Amino acid sequence: MNKIFGVRIRDKGKVYDIDSGHFVLKKGDRVIIFTEEGPEIACVCTSARSGAELEHSKRQIRKISHMATKEEIERHEKNIATEENVYRFCCELIEKKAISMFPVSVERRFDGSKIIVYFTADGRVDFREIVKEMGARFRTRIEMRQIGVRHQAKMVEGLGICGRPLCCASFLNDFAPVTIKMAKEQNISLNPAKISGMCGRLMCCLNFEYENYEAIKKNLPRIGKKVTTKEGEGKVTRQNILNESVTVMLESGNEIDVPVQDLIHEGFFRKKTKRSNQSEN
Repeated sequence: MNKIFGVRIRDKGKVYDIDSGHFVLKKGDRVIIFTEEGPEIACVCTSARSGAELEHSKRQIRKISHMATKEEIERHEKNIATEENVYRFCCELIEKKAISMFPVSVERRFDGSKIIVYFTADGRVDFREIVKEMGARFRTRIEMRQIGVRHQAKMVEGLGICGRPLCCASFLNDFAPVTIKMAKEQNISLNPAKISGMCGRLMCCLNFEYENYEAIKKNLPRIGKKVTTKEGEGKVTRQNILNESVTVMLESGNEIDVPVQDLIHEGFFRKKTKRSNQSEN
C-alpha cells in the first residue's frame, strides 16, 4: 500500500488521511482532494505513514486528484480575501438589524459555489434578510450554520487555564463526550472554574487519561474496605491512583500508604484460608 499523509483544508480544520499514490509529497505541499462538499485545496500537515498502520482503522482514506497549480493556489488566496470581506459585511448587517447572533467564521468553497457563515446564538434566529442582502452583494449562494460553543472555541483559538493553546485548536480533530464522572474518577476538584474550558464546557483533557484511571481503580480496594497489611488490619481512607497505592488507617489510629500489591483484602484472605484448609484435609 502507498504512503498515507494527513492534510488540512483549513489551518485548524479536520485532518484527512490521503493516499499519496504516485505523488511524492512533503509537509507544506498543496494538493487538490475531493470531499463531500466538492473539490478542495488542502495542505499536507503530517509526515508519511505506512498504509499498514491504518489497515484496520475505520478512517476513510481519500485520494489526491492532483497537485495544486499556481492558478489554483491564487484562487484559494482570493477566496480567503473574500471570506474576510464577507465576515465584515455580515457583522455590519447584524449590528444594523440588531440581531442577537455572533458570526464566528466564514468559509468559501474552492469552486466558489457557496459561502458558509458559522455563527453562535442563544436560540433560533431569523437571518433570512441577512442571507438575502449578502447573496445580492457577493452574487453567490449563502449558507448560515449555527454551531456550539465548543466549535466556536476551536475556530477562535486561545489559551487554556494550563497556559497552553487550546487542545481543540491544536490537535483534536473531533470532540469526544466529556462527563462529570471523569473528573470524579480522577479525584479532581469539582469547582466549575477549574474543570471548565474557555468554551464554558467541561475540559476536553478530562477524557485523555480517564481510561487509565478507570483501569487502575479496578485493582484498588474501595474507600472504607477492611484490608490487612504488614502493620496489621485497617480501613482504606484514600486511593492514590497514580501511585497505585492506598492510604490505610490502622486500628491503632496511624495512617500508612501501602502499595496495592502488598495488600490482602479481608474477603480474599478468608477465601484463601478456606482453600488452604481444604487442601490440608
